[in-house]
Amino acid sequence: MLGPRKDFLCKDDVFMAVAITMARLSKDPNTQVGACIVDANNRIVGTGYNGFPCGIDNSKLPWDRDGKPYDTKYLYVGHAEENAIDNSEKSRICNSRIYVTLFPCNACAIRIIQNRIKEIIYMSDIYHDTDSCKASRRMFKLAGIKARKFKPEKDEIIIDLRC
Repeated sequence: MLGPRKDFLCKDDVFMAVAITMARLSKDPNTQVGACIVDANNRIVGTGYNGFPCGIDNSKLPWDRDGKPYDTKYLYVGHAEENAIDNSEKSRICNSRIYVTLFPCNACAIRIIQNRIKEIIYMSDIYHDTDSCKASRRMFKLAGIKARKFKPEKDEIIIDLRC
């Protein structure tokens, strides 16, 4: 009797791969972040990436990181987590998980908590020691939300787009 194939992907790898793919849609020349929200039944209910609000030409606002706030990207770019929440099916977001390529800032942590997302799986935490990320971890702990670093089962997933 034939058994199941052995080279299948685990769910965490698949959903983080979706978040990574979403990040590739970002026009940000410095930091590309993607997010994927998955419900309790392991169905994707929302995705997002960092970028300017809908309908704004990507060449009309600054992408600079340095300078006066008005002349940098920080006052204009929506975060991947915010966009995934905004793009999600609201009736299915409660008790979901969010896969994100970068640990959430404090503002995104508030949105995650308010939308009753129960777990954050993150890939990178390069801003770990910033006040913003410290505040996120503090709020997640107080809200009883689990945050864990993504640990892939596969080092690489190859997708052939010609098939």
